[in-house]
Amino acid sequence: MNDEKGARDLMLWLLRRHYADAWTIRRTAHLWIAVATDPDTDRAPTVMHDDVEKFVHELENPPPRIGRRISLLSTSWSTERLDQIGDGAYRDNTPPMT
Repeated sequence: MNDEKGARDLMLWLLRRHYADAWTIRRTAHLWIAVATDPDTDRAPTVMHDDVEKFVHELENPPPRIGRRISLLSTSWSTERLDQIGDGAYRDNTPPMT
């Protein structure tokens, strides 16, 4: 494992540990992503940045929520048609309309 990847993994571990009560955190090769653990928060439910310093700043000071206070995935239409297959991952087994 190279040093840069090891440092990113350590940073991810530290952020997950520090913000575990408020955020679920993951990362890609280019983005840091956090989803609020409280679905009814009045702050932004998702924070994404390519810069870890800006990311941490928004974790500490999330902007106000915009739009709906509930997730569309929690509506009755979604719960009747979608199967949750993981954290934030859903599957619709309905074949596409042609």
